[in-house]
Amino acid sequence: MLWLTAIVCLAAGVAIGFVLAGRVNTNPAKVAELEKSLQDLQRSHARYKDEVSDHFNVTAELVQQMTDSYRDVYQHLASGAQDLCSGEVANKLLPASRDGVFGVPALSSDNSDIQPPKDYAPRQSASQSGALSEGFGLEKPRETDKDYL
Repeated sequence: MLWLTAIVCLAAGVAIGFVLAGRVNTNPAKVAELEKSLQDLQRSHARYKDEVSDHFNVTAELVQQMTDSYRDVYQHLASGAQDLCSGEVANKLLPASRDGVFGVPALSSDNSDIQPPKDYAPRQSASQSGALSEGFGLEKPRETDKDYL
C-alpha cells in the first residue's frame, strides 16, 4: 500500500510539473523579442540623457553670454554716466567699478560696531531672572488667585 501511494504521488507530481513547465516555458522567439525591446529602451534612455545634458550645456553657455552682454551694457552706461554727468550724480546712478554689481563688494574697514549674534536673551536689568530660570516668563499668582486654589 505504501508503494502504491508513493507511485501515485510521483505520477501526480510529474503531471503537475509538466503543466507548470508548459506555462513557465516561454517561446525562444518571445524571449529574443523582449531582449531586443529592452535593448531599444536602453538605447533610447541613453540618447535622452545625452540630449538633456546637451540642452543644459547650451543653456549654461547662453546664460553666460547673456551675463557678459549685460555686464558690457552696464559698463557702457556707467562710463557714459561718468563722462556725461557730474561726478556725484554719476556715482549715485551707476558705480563704475565692476565689484559694485557683478563681483563681491569690498568689506568696509570699520568693523568695530559689528557684533556676533548672541545665543541667549540678555537681561534688561540685574533684578530680572535669566532665560534659563525656572520661573522665566511665568506670572506670579496674585493674592486673590490664592483663594481659589
